[in-house]
Order: sequence, then C-alpha cells, then structure tokens
Amino acid sequence: MSKKFALVGAAGYIAPRHMKAIKDTGNELVAAFDKNDSVGIIDSYFPQADFFTEFERFDRHLEKLRRKSNSIDYLSICSPNYLHDSHIRFGLRLGSDVICEKPLVLNPWNIEGLQEIESETNKRVNSILQLRLHPKVIEMKTQLDQRKEEKKVDVDLIYITSRGKWYYTSWKGDGQKSGGIATNIGVHFYDLLGFLFGKIQNNVVHIQTHDRVAGFLEFEKARVRYFLSINESTLPDEVLQSQKRTYRSLTFDGKEFEFSEGFGDLHTISYQEILKGTGFGLDEVKQSIEIVHKIRTSIPTGLKGDYHPFAAKPQSNHPFDN
Repeated sequence: MSKKFALVGAAGYIAPRHMKAIKDTGNELVAAFDKNDSVGIIDSYFPQADFFTEFERFDRHLEKLRRKSNSIDYLSICSPNYLHDSHIRFGLRLGSDVICEKPLVLNPWNIEGLQEIESETNKRVNSILQLRLHPKVIEMKTQLDQRKEEKKVDVDLIYITSRGKWYYTSWKGDGQKSGGIATNIGVHFYDLLGFLFGKIQNNVVHIQTHDRVAGFLEFEKARVRYFLSINESTLPDEVLQSQKRTYRSLTFDGKEFEFSEGFGDLHTISYQEILKGTGFGLDEVKQSIEIVHKIRTSIPTGLKGDYHPFAAKPQSNHPFDN
C-alpha cells in the first residue's frame, strides 16, 4: 500500500531528488509548501499535489487531512538548515514520521529535544545520509573493519565547490541560518568519516572564514586533515584552466578514494531503507552535528604559511570585501 507524503521546501536544489524518490518508491506526494512559487518541477512528478506558499495554510490543510483520517504518513523536509528543527517538530506533532535533509539540526542539544518528542509521539525522525549507502563507501567500510593493524589511517580531504555572490545574499551565506561552511557543505563528509573511522577524539580548527574552513580531526581509526572552500580562487590551476568550478579529493594513506559515480539514485535508496524501517535515525546523525558545532564555535589556531592547498593569496569572493 502506498504512503502519503508532504514536502516542506519544494523550490530548492535538493527537493527534486525527494520528489523522485517518493515517486520511484511507489508513493504519493499529496501536499507541498515553499514560500517561493517557482516549483514547476512538481509537474514532472506529482502535478495533482496541493501546493502552498503560506505555512499556516499548509498546516491547516494537513490538519484537515488528519481529522478526516486521511493523514500523511511522512513529512519530507528540504527547508533552510535553521528551520529543520522546527519543521521536524511540526511533522512529529502532526503524527507523521519525518525525513529530513542534512544537516538534520544545527546544535547537538536540538537532537536531545527531538528524541523526547519521538518518545512522546511514537514517531521517527530519519536523516538523509546517502553517502553511507554508496557502494564504494560500503566496500571501503568492509575493508577497514577487517583491518588487523592498529595504525591509524592518514586521511586528506579537500572539497572546493565554487559559489558566486548570490550565496552571501541567500540564507546560506548567513552563518546563523546555515551553520557556516563546515555545516552547509561539509556535514556529509564529516558523517562519512565518522561512519568509516569511528568516534571522534580530537577536533582542531586551523582556519575559519566566510568562504573556507580548514582543520584536523582525529577519529578512533584515522587522522584527518581537511580543507573546505566555496571560493573559486582556491581551486587548483589545472581545474581553473579547464573552467570547472568544483574539486574534490579524498585520500587514505596517500591513495585516492574515488567515488564520483553512483550518486544518481542514492536518495531513492535512502527512501527505500526508511520505508523498510532501516533509515538513519537521531543516534546515527548526532556525532556529525557535534563535529560541525564544535568547528563553528571554535577559535581558529591559525596556520603558518599558505592557508589553503593551492594558492598563496587567494582573492575573497565576499561582496563586501570588494
């Protein structure tokens, strides 16, 4: 029997992956909300879904369905990061299970509050942690779990995904709303590292600005140096010359871990697992939220010399610095 879904945040970049996952798993999107009305993408999946640009009317509609014994089964959340906690609470109190994009919340104590409401409502919060479901990641975890040597793996992570000036006008450029660079573009990598290498033991921030963050993480089984940036000028020269805007490198003991392919259906696979009752819950997501919160609230120690891997004096792309 198909399940009924509602969606919060239908106009953003990630929402179509959720619509596709709902459709691919044989379920129905009955209602969607976004304050922006540029949501024609809904026609490709669920043209009959009711759509609202005011949250109060969306709330009233779902409440009316509940009172008519036609409640939604799941609320999917793709809203801005700082609203996730509120929207998750809304879904739980509505009597539905919840599926939320990462970062699930911005602060570790928000998870504790959600756990209380889970217990009160007997409903479940599921987080989209799709990298854990990537075949290459699963294969690597199996290999790591079978290692007999106790030496920690040395990991280098570089992720640069260029963003223009629009970024700083949007909620994503507001650290209070997005959680900053580490949270907004890095949380899925920190979750991946914890999934592969165990509990976090040390977390040191070297550099943290409006457009980059660098530091050191130590897990039970790995030592990690990382650099994340949204500034195009921090890209390697060969990437800039090829006019590409993204660079990602993840090495284990100097060997590149390549998993560029195989991302297309990971949201659908995530939904399949959630519908089976084997999704990733609050306990699984807690460590990555603790990591990004610690990064966000730490005082950077600084680094000697260059403060990103490829250029000595990169230009700022913050509009107020130009």
